[in-house]
Amino acid sequence: MKPTRARYKVLAWCVALAGITYLDRICIAILAPHITADLSLSPSQMSWVFSAFTIAYGLFEMPTGYWGDRIGTRRVLTRIVAWWSTFTIATAAAFNYPSLLAIRFLFGVGEAGAWPNSGKTISLWFPAHERGRAQGIFFSGAHIAGALTPLVIGALLTVMHWRAVFVVFGMTGFLWALGWYRWYRDDPALHPSVNEAERDYILASRSVARKGPFQWSEFLRIFRHGHLLLLCFMYFTQSYGFYFFITWCPTYLEKARGFSKLSLGLASGLPLLLCAVADILGGESCDWAVRRFGTRQGRAIVGVFSMLGAAAAMLAGTHASNPTAAIWLLATAAGMGSFVLGAAWSTVLDMGGAKAGLVGAVMNTAGQVGGALSPVVLGYMLERTGNWNVPLYATGVLYMLGGLCWLVIDARRARLG
Repeated sequence: MKPTRARYKVLAWCVALAGITYLDRICIAILAPHITADLSLSPSQMSWVFSAFTIAYGLFEMPTGYWGDRIGTRRVLTRIVAWWSTFTIATAAAFNYPSLLAIRFLFGVGEAGAWPNSGKTISLWFPAHERGRAQGIFFSGAHIAGALTPLVIGALLTVMHWRAVFVVFGMTGFLWALGWYRWYRDDPALHPSVNEAERDYILASRSVARKGPFQWSEFLRIFRHGHLLLLCFMYFTQSYGFYFFITWCPTYLEKARGFSKLSLGLASGLPLLLCAVADILGGESCDWAVRRFGTRQGRAIVGVFSMLGAAAAMLAGTHASNPTAAIWLLATAAGMGSFVLGAAWSTVLDMGGAKAGLVGAVMNTAGQVGGALSPVVLGYMLERTGNWNVPLYATGVLYMLGGLCWLVIDARRARLG
C-alpha cells in the first residue's frame, strides 16, 4: 500500500500559520513612521512598542508550550491565532502611546506559544529524519510573508489608512483558525486522511510520545542543563539580530542609507526573502549533514557555518559605503542567521522528546528576550550616539558568539523528555 501524504498538508497549514504571524510583525515595522507621526511617539517610545509584544510573548511562551503538550496543538493553536487576530485588529484603535503599548502587550500574550506548538505538531507528524526539512519549510513561510508584506502594505496604503491595514491583516487569521480546527487532528493515527502505510511510516522512526506527565523536578532540570542553556543563548543571539530586520531596518535604510520611498519596500523585503531561501537550504543541509556526519557533528557544522557567516556579513554590511552593497550584505546576514533554524529546532525537538512543546518554548523564550532587547537597545544607542554603526556592530559580535556555542551543543547528551 502506498503511503498517503497527509503530513504534507499538515506542514502546509503550519506554513500558512507562520506566514500569517509575520504579516503583523512586519506590518507594524513598515507602518512605524505613520504611527509615530499620528501618535507623536519618540524613537525610544516606538522601541518599547516593538518590545511590548516580544516581552509578553516571552513571558507566556513556556506556559503555552506546556499547555500544547498537555491538551494538544489543535486547540491551542486555534486559540492562539484567534487571539492574535483580535489584537491585530485592535491595533487600529490605538489612540495614544499607553493604549498602543497595552494592545501590543496583549497581542504578545495571545501569540505566545505559536512556534513551539508548531514544532510540537511537526514532531508528531514527521519522523525524525524529515524534521530539518519540515522546519526549514515552516520558517520559509514566515519569511516569505515578511518579504512580501512591505509591497502589500505599499499597495494598500494607496487606497486606505494605516489603521485599516491592521484590520485587513487581522481578518486572515480567523479564516485560518476555522479551517485548522475543522481539519487537523493531534494524533496522525486518528486522522481520516492518513492510511495505515503513512501511519506506520510516521510512527516507526518518531521518537516522541504525544503526551507526558509534568513533574516540577524535570521542569527545574531543564534550566540546569548546560547543552540546552547554550542552545538558548545561541537562539538569543540569532533572534537579537533577526529582530533588527523586522523592526528598525526600514528606518535605517531610509535615514542612514538614503533609500527613497519607492525603493524602500523592495529593500526592506530583501532580508526576509533571503531568509526564506536560507530556511529551506538550511533545513535540507541539516538533514544531509546529519546523515553524512551524525547528529552531533552534522548540526554543529550547520550551526557554526550559519552564525559565523551572519557575523561576517553583518560587519561587512555595516562597514560598506555603497547603499546597494550594504543592503545585500545585511540581507545576507539575515539569511545566514536563518540558515540555522532547521538545526536549532531539530535539536530542541530531540532534546524535548515528549515535552517538545515545553522545551521548544524554553529556547524560544530565550529568543524573545533577544528580540525584546534588540529594538530597545538600538533605540537608546541611537539616541545617545547618533550613530547607526554602533548597534549593528554589536549585533555582528553577538552572531559570532552564537556560532561558538555550536562547538559544544550536543542533543544526544541532553534528552529531557
